Amino acid sequence: MNAATLSLLALLAAIVLSMASRLNVGLIALGLAWLIGVFGAGLGVEAVISGYPVPLFLTITGVTLLFACVESNGALRVLASRAVLVADGRRWALPILFFLIAAFVSMVGPGSISSVALVVPLAMAIGLRARVPALLIALAVTNGANAGNLSPISAVGVIANSRMAEAGLGGHEWRVFAANFLAHLLVTAVAFLLFGGLRLHGPAEGLPDADGQSDTPPFERRHLLSIAIVAAWIVGVVFLKLPLGLSAFAAVALILALRSASQDLTIALVPWNVVLMVTGVATLIALMEKTGGLTLFTSILARLATPGTVNGVMAFVTGAISTYSSTSGVVLPAFLPTVPQLVQQLGGGDPLAIALSINVGSALVDVSPLSTLGALCVAAVKDPDESQRLFHRLLAWGLSMVLAGAAICQISAPLFARI
Repeated sequence: MNAATLSLLALLAAIVLSMASRLNVGLIALGLAWLIGVFGAGLGVEAVISGYPVPLFLTITGVTLLFACVESNGALRVLASRAVLVADGRRWALPILFFLIAAFVSMVGPGSISSVALVVPLAMAIGLRARVPALLIALAVTNGANAGNLSPISAVGVIANSRMAEAGLGGHEWRVFAANFLAHLLVTAVAFLLFGGLRLHGPAEGLPDADGQSDTPPFERRHLLSIAIVAAWIVGVVFLKLPLGLSAFAAVALILALRSASQDLTIALVPWNVVLMVTGVATLIALMEKTGGLTLFTSILARLATPGTVNGVMAFVTGAISTYSSTSGVVLPAFLPTVPQLVQQLGGGDPLAIALSINVGSALVDVSPLSTLGALCVAAVKDPDESQRLFHRLLAWGLSMVLAGAAICQISAPLFARI
């Protein structure tokens, strides 16, 4: 068996194990990259190590450290709590508000998992008091977090855009963000209509309003300092084109030097398992490029589609895999590098539209309770019976998004690629 086939089988094995077990696929991918690279392909250890994505590691680590700072000192929680006052006691506004809060938190850096973990306990507690369906609250928060997840300064946005840039599709950061945001906004609007959003009339007793008293925690000096530093960092990245990861390290150092966050807690809050997943899979993908395995993988994908159906097919395939696996750690690093060769083997298709389809199709299914986002929502419901009902409803919705994502991408991805 040649090295190309071995490296492809290694990737497929890593994907299957990520779907069927709790093993970190990054560990598996790094071990397989060494074994196949050295003993299967006859490469040196240095050649295997050279595939490790050092720039991506620095960028992801810097960004996640920065937002671990403002999460650890409570600044994000205070911001989210105060944002609830905008609803002013109106029940129908709560799902919309929680979508926007989760989207904003995710958009500015932490990514969807941290955003849902931060927002959903507050959202479920308020939704219960306001008699808003738990399913509607869960979909608003998870879709909101995913809507902001591909901003140019978020951790997952960094992963998607860096993989696209290495595939020759760089410079489309805001298009990537807009396509993903609007797709999640669309499915949330449908959920709002289907699950009673228009029937939430009247004020909600017991909720904080703009004029009344509330138990919202106050801003402290440490909160204001860290928020100001993050805001300055965002301005520097967007307008001054500062390097995303290295400037984030500088911002982290400043926050810690001003004693506005705990260093130990900040480091503990970094999702190191995600960092390991992404960089480990990226190393295996780099080995596949060296051995010809990526070309072989692309040829298999090309047999599933035609130039006219490739957007929907890729959204369906990545959505189905993402239902059980990690979007940022497995799906995006594995599939985005295949796009240029896929177009070449199909003899047609828009590379940017295919990449957008991979991004959106793999993300829409993440509301499933088999994923971390859906599981966090189920865990936030204290009543066992309601928690079980929510599990089944989120599972049905998440699986339906495999087909819905394929349809959305087949229609909309070419439009976004041409804008």
